[in-house]
Amino acid sequence: MVPEIGPDTAFALHAAKPLSEVRQARALGLRTRPVVVGPVTFLLLAQAAPGSPAGFAPLDRLADVLPVYERLLADLAAEGVAWAQLDEPALVTDLGEAELAAVRAAYERLCAPADRPALFVASAFGGLGRALPVLAGTPVEAIGVDLVRGGLDDLAGVEALAGKTVVAGVVSGRDVWRTDRERALAALLAVRERAGHVAVGTSCSLLHVPYDLEAETGLDPELRRRLAFADQKVAEVVELAALLDSAPGAAASTASTVPAAPGRTRAHASLRTRGPAPAQAARSPYPVRAAAQAAHLRLPPLPVTTIGSFPQTGELRAAGAALAAGELGEEAYEQRVRAEIAHVVALQERLGLDVLVHGEPERNDMVQYFAEHLDGFAVTRHGWVQSYGSRCTRPPILHGDVRRPEPITVRWTAYAQSLTDKPVKGMLTGPVTIVAWSFVRDDLPLRDVVFQVADAVRAEVRDLEAAGVSVVQVDEPALRELLPLRRAGQEEYLRWAVDAYRWATSSAGDRTQIHTHLCYSDAGQILAAVDALDADVTSVESARSGARLLGEPAVKGFERGLGPGVYDIHSPRVPTAAEVGESLEAALRVLPAGRLWVNPDCGLKTRTYEQVEAALANLVEAARRLRGTAGAAGSGA
Repeated sequence: MVPEIGPDTAFALHAAKPLSEVRQARALGLRTRPVVVGPVTFLLLAQAAPGSPAGFAPLDRLADVLPVYERLLADLAAEGVAWAQLDEPALVTDLGEAELAAVRAAYERLCAPADRPALFVASAFGGLGRALPVLAGTPVEAIGVDLVRGGLDDLAGVEALAGKTVVAGVVSGRDVWRTDRERALAALLAVRERAGHVAVGTSCSLLHVPYDLEAETGLDPELRRRLAFADQKVAEVVELAALLDSAPGAAASTASTVPAAPGRTRAHASLRTRGPAPAQAARSPYPVRAAAQAAHLRLPPLPVTTIGSFPQTGELRAAGAALAAGELGEEAYEQRVRAEIAHVVALQERLGLDVLVHGEPERNDMVQYFAEHLDGFAVTRHGWVQSYGSRCTRPPILHGDVRRPEPITVRWTAYAQSLTDKPVKGMLTGPVTIVAWSFVRDDLPLRDVVFQVADAVRAEVRDLEAAGVSVVQVDEPALRELLPLRRAGQEEYLRWAVDAYRWATSSAGDRTQIHTHLCYSDAGQILAAVDALDADVTSVESARSGARLLGEPAVKGFERGLGPGVYDIHSPRVPTAAEVGESLEAALRVLPAGRLWVNPDCGLKTRTYEQVEAALANLVEAARRLRGTAGAAGSGA
């Protein structure tokens, strides 16, 4: 969800919020550094507004945006602000000559006025690469570099840094592990040799980590020794600054005198740390599977389903909280879950959906739920971090080898299947997403950790099938999210990520239909990889983005089932049957009816039952209207 900017978009300054916050801090006796997204990142991460002419890019509007930034900086200076921070994380991506020229033009202009604060331009999530000498060549006073995901090589030979303050991000803002003080100090000393002045900082904002480890009294003491949350990371920054101030000039002379951080040593993995051979992960060819699934499932053309979750009512959340607090017994809680599943199944049957779900009333979060049932994970009680908007999650801590002691989802899915003759989907979170949305151990390559989780998912798929579940959905919404920012690493990542998914689903027989789901992740950029997952059916966000996905040329060549979402579940608005029908007709101009599925953009957890029932009724009505005219001879398998 990013700004949409066109050739005629008007830009205006509304500075009341940052200025009021500066005044509030001053009244408390605090000196603050306002932080604003930088102009180049703002435009590079925006999208061209619908109707923009061919070839237009938001970065074309740089000269129109910069006066707004100039006015903001002047207003901050008038308030007595000494430093302002402009975040430019987009500078760590692959930049062409036009983008580098935009960096130079932006910061030469923003630094020209006399009535401005000193400018600190911060990067994050990787090395600046070619952008560093360009940025260092402008009059900005300070530059932030991520030395956790980036490296010192970027700084070599950039002579202009001798006149700059370099804010060296040596304390990670993206994980929960204690900083290796010896390694961090060595990096700081190396930066000091290249820069006019070095300041110690975090690699990025601490928004991404929980607030305070002291609140987590229930964690294993040995694990706690290895952790640092936001409060502890601030203390690490202060400690490293003191060590840097007292350290001699040569990094080598201090390495033996710096005390090691506690708890950095972790056991190496004892489980398999390599992926399967391709033959092991291969299912039968899709035409063979499709024929077996069509005969077994007997679905109509344009089958209607949902993504997984149904509304989490206040009563359900209260029951879960009472169970956790010991105020509600396990049996009483499970009775409520069974009643909710029965209600969800009956509702879907009454509305006429074709592939049902159990609604996930027993689950708190699509990653945390699985972490609570797998060895190698720890779950916090207070470790909330912002996910998007006002939604927060508690990412699990993946600290050891991953094992599945027993089936996780089979009991509730099998119970739902016992209530209906229609197929019920088993709902699983994929290995890449479980790892992406956890704080992950850093003593193994990420690929090896993902394959350990894939082993657990594979066993769950096998047990669901053995329990009579004929459709299993393994979601991978984070597949695009973990894509490396630089093109050089993307092909390798996508190769092993696809291999991990195929391994996780390879235990399914031909009659078992494997679904996957991707939401809000610009799946159009990685459609070849999505296709390579070899899922029998893929559902993907489409309504929210105006069906942009259907314009991707690769969609026409998609040979398996595809469900471009026709209902934006992040809006309380209920689409009419006519609107859904129009979306389906647009999809049918790209996809044959035998491969088109009808589904929402995402799960229904955040909606009310009143909204959900009306919307799903309209999805079913639209699909039924089109079945007679779609000319479909297939079964939607």
